[in-house]
Amino acid sequence: MNVPSRALGATHPQQKTRLSREQIVGFWAAWSGWTLDGMDSVIYALVLVPALKELLPLSGYAATPGNIGLFGSWMFALFLVGWGFSYIWGPLADRFGRVRVLAATTLCYAVFTGLAAVSHSIWELAVFRFLAGVGVGGEWALAGTYVAEAWPEDRRRAGAGYLQTGYYAGFFLASALNYTVGTRYGWRVMFLCGLLPVVVALYTLFKVSETRRWERTQHSGASAPLKRQPLREIFAQPYRQRTIVNCVLVTVGILGLWGGSIYLPSAVIQLAERQGIAALSAVKLASVTTAIYSVGTILGCLSLPPIAERFGRRATLAGYYAATALFLIATFGWAFYLTSGLIPFIVLSFFIGFGGGNAAMYALWLPEQYPTSIRATAFSFSTSIGRFFAAAVSLALGFAVNRSGTLGMPVAITASVFVVGIIALRWAMETRGAPLPE
Repeated sequence: MNVPSRALGATHPQQKTRLSREQIVGFWAAWSGWTLDGMDSVIYALVLVPALKELLPLSGYAATPGNIGLFGSWMFALFLVGWGFSYIWGPLADRFGRVRVLAATTLCYAVFTGLAAVSHSIWELAVFRFLAGVGVGGEWALAGTYVAEAWPEDRRRAGAGYLQTGYYAGFFLASALNYTVGTRYGWRVMFLCGLLPVVVALYTLFKVSETRRWERTQHSGASAPLKRQPLREIFAQPYRQRTIVNCVLVTVGILGLWGGSIYLPSAVIQLAERQGIAALSAVKLASVTTAIYSVGTILGCLSLPPIAERFGRRATLAGYYAATALFLIATFGWAFYLTSGLIPFIVLSFFIGFGGGNAAMYALWLPEQYPTSIRATAFSFSTSIGRFFAAAVSLALGFAVNRSGTLGMPVAITASVFVVGIIALRWAMETRGAPLPE
């Protein structure tokens, strides 16, 4: 990861503030947790077909393509519902500190992803995916809050972009594991790889220092941490409108990209088999495509902070939304239906990924809108509540794919949600050039 390494090194030519050792250690702990979070999130998408082919008969259901699509969507929905409940980590972090709760979220998703390896039915797998989702969602909010508070003002915006690359580096890591480990040892060993974040959780707990901003808030007499009700505060004035708008914007980002990213491996496998490519080679192509998508997203994340500094948060996010919508339609609505559409589909997946870099905006923008005392709660709530809507869309997509017999057009139609996001930006709070509130 060359860009963060350069940023964490010697004095910047523009005399940016030099990062301390504890800021560097804290960043890499947060980035590693977010990377392995991304890996855990995408493992299920990569092993969906082989896992359900084995578990459906053990649960009393035929492993037909229709049942795999339907039960697969239910599993995705349960994972998203778990992610939705991850807003509980925010108030805990505002009360007990960013570092301890960040370590707890990492431990949570790691343990339950690993336990999925011993599933003997789709019901056991469903429970483990739900509980893993609770941990996965909390890691994003707390890692973003930590970096925003720990890094100096002139570095934190770039830090948000660097941090977000971790999630998609996790996609790349999961693809590499599936290409090598998954194709050789099977889906259960892939889930066992999800235990890796346990090491990061322990490192975070014992080696990362708490942010000074949070400590100052706790030592302030005005804070009264035991009496605060942060969930109520983020919906009180002057935060109510920005909280509602932020929830809408993050929900749009989730809904617009969920189907495209999660169904990407399945679409590639279908295209490859349609062109007469052997099943094992098709799985490897799915892994390669996911890696290409991930590279595009990493570049999108790194590009976003400087663009947002020049054109503003609202204009930048509108541009990312519009581009992502167009490439989703082109990929799933056009390339997927070409006779020899595999190569165009794989190429276009890079650009969907680049648009997915809009996720870096939330790590940059949300912390700028709230004071330290309620920042983690606001971040957690805004980035979690949309998962309940995404769960409903996941179920709807499953039914649509099952009913229509194709996943191309149902996924392409999800691009329309970005129109809602562009409209909602009219009421968003512009924070370009503003310092992080105390």
